Amino acid sequence: FYAVLTRSPAKAAVYPEALAFTYLNEALRNPAIDAVYVASPVALHAEHTIASLRAGKHVLCEKPVAMDYAQAKSMADVARESERLLGVAYYRRFYPKLIRARQLIAEGAIGQPVLVEANCHGWLESPDRGWLKDPALAGGGPLYDVGSHRIDASNFLFGRPRRATGLLSNALHELAVEDSATALIEYAGGVHAVIDVRWNSRIARDQFRVIGSEGEISLDPLNGTTLRLLASDGRLTEEQLPAHANVHYPAVENFVAAVLDGVPLACSIDEAIWTDWVTGQVKLAQSMQRKIASAIVDAGSPRSSV
Repeated sequence: FYAVLTRSPAKAAVYPEALAFTYLNEALRNPAIDAVYVASPVALHAEHTIASLRAGKHVLCEKPVAMDYAQAKSMADVARESERLLGVAYYRRFYPKLIRARQLIAEGAIGQPVLVEANCHGWLESPDRGWLKDPALAGGGPLYDVGSHRIDASNFLFGRPRRATGLLSNALHELAVEDSATALIEYAGGVHAVIDVRWNSRIARDQFRVIGSEGEISLDPLNGTTLRLLASDGRLTEEQLPAHANVHYPAVENFVAAVLDGVPLACSIDEAIWTDWVTGQVKLAQSMQRKIASAIVDAGSPRSSV
């Protein structure tokens, strides 16, 4: 790469051959910069991406796209207006096992798909990523952090979601963001997805499976190498499909090929924003649930009489 943008120039010292900028506008004025990789906290994605697009740069943005669906859609609108590419770094779309799962589903290997189950459980994030616990910077807790990857993987398999709802709670940790999130999504053909992510389990889980009328595909653990196909007659087959040693590399490689050679983006902004739509629906459901609960409490409160 050619340059880095950081508030702390000392951090750029590990890249001695790269220019270091502390202000985005200054970097964007440099004609040698053709593309920008936006890896700032979620709250800055829209600002940094839109400024880069309007400066004539192509952009690869980290996930999730933005703080909410409206922000994400505004980024997509500016990408179209500026006629620049805007990709999103949902790198699990390049996992050979996830690509193979989509192929098997299309071939009818499990009959009619009916259910996706994904669980990503762990303990609270380490202190060096403390900004993830600040809703003003991260948007949400595990729903935005690890949940967005699983929602996008489900969208990758089954397309644009039709409906979504969910639950957010703080089962164990008193945080400004949730420590537990469960999303329920409906896709065409009656496929349901249940995605549960949390920061309150001492037992790590990284489960992902697709259940069909005639079998199921297990990718447990999603970040592992094995795909298991269970047929309705009990036959179990396994395939070893390791990801690239650097899991981010294929997404960057695809983005560069899209800019230079016109190769289709594996995750364009128009696809990626549907993860933001799902997270928005989950947060909306949570807000409505709180209002209903508050109304019930108010209705049950004793009223004083004069």
